[in-house]
Amino acid sequence: MTEQTIPQEHVIETVGSILKSVTAKQSYTVDEAFAYCEAITQAHYENFPVASLFLPEEKRPYIQAIYAFSRTADDFADELDRSPQERLDALHTWEQQLQDCYDGHASHPVFIALKETVTNLGIPIDPLKDLLTAFKRDVTQNRYETFDDLLSYCACSANPVGRLVLMMFGYRDDKLFQFSDSICTALQLTNFWQDVAVDQKKDRLYIPLEDMVTYNYLMESWSDGVMDDNFKRLMKFQVERTREMFYRGAELPSLVERDLQLELKLVWFGGMSVLKKLDRVKYDVVHRRPTLTAMNKGLILWRALFRNNLQRFGKKRDLWDLQ
Repeated sequence: MTEQTIPQEHVIETVGSILKSVTAKQSYTVDEAFAYCEAITQAHYENFPVASLFLPEEKRPYIQAIYAFSRTADDFADELDRSPQERLDALHTWEQQLQDCYDGHASHPVFIALKETVTNLGIPIDPLKDLLTAFKRDVTQNRYETFDDLLSYCACSANPVGRLVLMMFGYRDDKLFQFSDSICTALQLTNFWQDVAVDQKKDRLYIPLEDMVTYNYLMESWSDGVMDDNFKRLMKFQVERTREMFYRGAELPSLVERDLQLELKLVWFGGMSVLKKLDRVKYDVVHRRPTLTAMNKGLILWRALFRNNLQRFGKKRDLWDLQ
């Protein structure tokens, strides 16, 4: 694809707008549309690599198109200066454009790139619609009574992403999907535990209420940002449960070809590393939000390159002490 340049302010404007056409530019070529999606991808920090250089070059634009579709919808749901109805209207508009895209019509640059992606790779619409279901849920639901309720959210917010990536590489096997679901759900949960303080400012609570009762952590304490011993025990339980979920999906990288294997290992090690950082700050996410440093990322890459049996990794404490 021909390299194109999309001004950064256009990307920022896209995130803040509900309009079908969001920039002064009225039409986009396919190459420009993919460049637009690339700019959105590069403008956001994620715990996991998105279309990294370790993926085949021909696949990266497709992954960036799906990321841009999802990221923009997520930002619509997070525009807290707008009313819930306005945010839902924006997501409904985005969903209609998704349907138009599958019907062969696209004018927005994200959907021009997405149309090319889903056509070339035979991607079904359902996983993309599931993502929008999760973003609508972000607008209408800010508490989760049970862990199963939270998992039902992850089934729409996280699991479709892993399945879409597998489908891009030609994998449609249900066993692989199940391993992927475990990793993606674990990644989503890791992000929740990492962002307890961030979400509290948005009045969003992803810790299951039943678990707060079990560990005697009061809602008033969460509202006040109190990180007492009960909170630490509660979060230790969540982190350990999430780590086990990563292990349930640990076999996945060994079941795919080399062109995807390294990327999956980077994602897996990245998520596990954030969990370890949560351990090390003793779950005090109010004062120290754990993020991955350049040194951490270098170690994650080293592990991804030279470690193959993820199911046994971390079982010995000295391995984690390297981080």
